[in-house]
Amino acid sequence: MNFDYDLLVIGAGSGGVRAARVSAQLGAKVAVVESRYLGGTCVNVGCVPKKLFVYASEYSQSFKDSAGYGYTVDEKPRFDWAVLRDNKTTEIERLNGIYRNILENNHVRIINGHACFKSAHEVQVGDQTISARNILIATGSWPFKPAIPGNEHILTSNEFFYMDKLPERMIVVGGGYIAVEFAGILNGLGVETHIVYRGETILRGFDNGVRAFVSDELQTSGVRIHYHSTIEQVDKQDDGSLLATLNNGETLTVGEIICATGRKALVDPLNLDAAGVQLSHHGNIDVNDQYQTNIPNIYAVGDVIGRAQLTPVAIKEGMFVAQNLFGENPKPVNYSMIPTAVFCQPNIGTVGLTEEQAAAQYDAVEVYEAKFRPMKNTLSGSPHKVLMKMLVDAETRKVIGCHMAGNDAGEIIQGIGVAMQAGATKEDFDNTVAIHPTAAEEFVTMSTVSRIVGRKA
Repeated sequence: MNFDYDLLVIGAGSGGVRAARVSAQLGAKVAVVESRYLGGTCVNVGCVPKKLFVYASEYSQSFKDSAGYGYTVDEKPRFDWAVLRDNKTTEIERLNGIYRNILENNHVRIINGHACFKSAHEVQVGDQTISARNILIATGSWPFKPAIPGNEHILTSNEFFYMDKLPERMIVVGGGYIAVEFAGILNGLGVETHIVYRGETILRGFDNGVRAFVSDELQTSGVRIHYHSTIEQVDKQDDGSLLATLNNGETLTVGEIICATGRKALVDPLNLDAAGVQLSHHGNIDVNDQYQTNIPNIYAVGDVIGRAQLTPVAIKEGMFVAQNLFGENPKPVNYSMIPTAVFCQPNIGTVGLTEEQAAAQYDAVEVYEAKFRPMKNTLSGSPHKVLMKMLVDAETRKVIGCHMAGNDAGEIIQGIGVAMQAGATKEDFDNTVAIHPTAAEEFVTMSTVSRIVGRKA
C-alpha cells in the first residue's frame, strides 16, 4: 500500500509538534492535523497564559513590600483585567505563529480539521481521507465539570483566561495544582477567593510537608479554603451572581465559579474503535515503552496517555517517537526524575521522591528540612516564609528528593534536578560553594538531620 505520509500526527500541541518537526528533519514525510489552535493546551489555555497571570498577580504583594524599602505609593494601584487579558491573547497569537513557522519551515503539512479514524492507517478529515504508515495521537486532555444542577454556569480553566470581567468574589473548585495556581492568581488580583475541595489537604500527590505549608501560606495570604466540601448545586441569581450550595448546607454567593477538578484524555472524537485502539479503564490510551498502542503502527504521547501530564514530558515523549521511528538511539524518559513546578503562591519546586514515597522504598532516609523567613521579607514586613527539604538515602548518600515552597522555587529546582539526574550525593551538595545571600544556598548548607524515616527507621 502506498501511503500519503510516513507519519501523521493528530494534535499540534507540544508533544505532537516536537515529534512532527524532528521526524521531518530526519527525512520523513509528515503532516499534522489540528482542529483548534497550534501549541495545544500549554500555549493557549495552560502554562503560558497561567504564568503571565501569575506574574500579574504578584505585583500586588510587591507594591505592599516596597514600603519597607522606602517607596511611597501615593494612591492605590489600579488593575485593569481587560488589559491583562488582551495583552495575554496577543502574546498567545504570536506564539501560535511561531508554532506554525516551526512546522512549515520543516516542510510539515498542517491540516485544519477534526481527525477521525477509518482504519489503522487512515483518518478522515472533512471530506478527505489521509493515509499514513505511522500515526501519532497527541490530542492531549480536556477539562471536565461535575454533573450537578447548574453546572452550565461553571467555567473551566479554558474559559477563565477569556472572562469578560473579573468578579469581586470567586470560587475555585478542586485542590490540585491548577486549582491552587488559579486561587493564587485571583487572590493576588484582589478577588475574594474561595477554594472548595473535597479532600483533607490540597495538592494530593505532593510531599505532605509541602502540602501543609502551602495550605497555611495560602490562607495567610487571604485565600479561604473549604476542606471536605463539594458544590451540590449552582443557581444563577437575578443580578447575575451565582449561589453555590455546599454539601454541608453552607452557601456562597460569587461572581464566577471555576472548576479545576481534573482533565480527561481527549479521545472521543477520534473514533478509535475503527482503528482497534484500546483504552485503559481510566480512559487514557494504553501504550508500551515505545509509546505504541495495541496497534503497532499507532502511537500516543502526552496527556492523552495519562502519565506525567507536563509539557516538557510530552516533548521528550514526542522526541523519543521521532527518533525511534526515523533516527537512532532514542533516549527514554526518566519518569522517576522529573523536576516539577507549581506556580501557586508560594511557588513549589520539586524533583525526585516525596518523604512518604522515600520512607516506603528505602530502609533509612535522612530528612533535612529548613523553614525560614527569606531576607527580602525582613524589611518588607511580609509574614511569608520558605520551606526547603532534602531527602538522602542513608546507605548510598544519594539525594533522592528535593522540595521547595517559596519565591523562585521553580527556577531553583531546575538546577537541583540536573544534579540529581547526575546522581549527586549529599556530600556533593555539601562540597558545593554557596551563593550568598540567597535562599538557594540552603540546599548546600543543610547540615542537621531533622529526622530519619524508612522501612527500618
